[in-house]
Amino acid sequence: MHLKRLNGRLLGLTVASALTLAASSGVQAATATSSLSVTATVSANCTITTQPVAFGAYDPVVANATTPLDGTGTVTVTCTNGSAATITLDQGTDPEGGSTDAAPLRQMKDSGSDVLAYTLYQDTGRTDVWGNTTGTGEAVTGTGAADNVTVYGAVAAGQNVPANSYSDTVTATVTF
Repeated sequence: MHLKRLNGRLLGLTVASALTLAASSGVQAATATSSLSVTATVSANCTITTQPVAFGAYDPVVANATTPLDGTGTVTVTCTNGSAATITLDQGTDPEGGSTDAAPLRQMKDSGSDVLAYTLYQDTGRTDVWGNTTGTGEAVTGTGAADNVTVYGAVAAGQNVPANSYSDTVTATVTF
């Protein structure tokens, strides 16, 4: 029993001595730091799709003898949030002589050589012709979501053309 007491005291003294020695020697853990740079770049990007301008039936004798035939289509762009973009429409596959990217003179053509003149506009009042230059295109600012932009069209009144189906293909471009 005496030995047990002595061992207990020695153990207590050993632990106490070790703690005292560690505290008095000033041993501490060391640290070092460095900054970690984290970067990313968000690139401007856009996608574009279209829905056709379908004018329907053109009647040069009665309904459209003095009144243009109006129609609408849609250009849908999805651009990176905050990015500036311009939507342009080219002259089409069969433009009239004298047509330019800034002042397109578009025509639909039948299976032969007959043509039906039409104009595409940026506004519902059909006054701002939609062209294929920065100045005649439609400016948009990306939202990160699909933006639907209406294309307003008009087939000029009083065109004396044969009964047939007329069509044209216009290329829509988004520049960002």
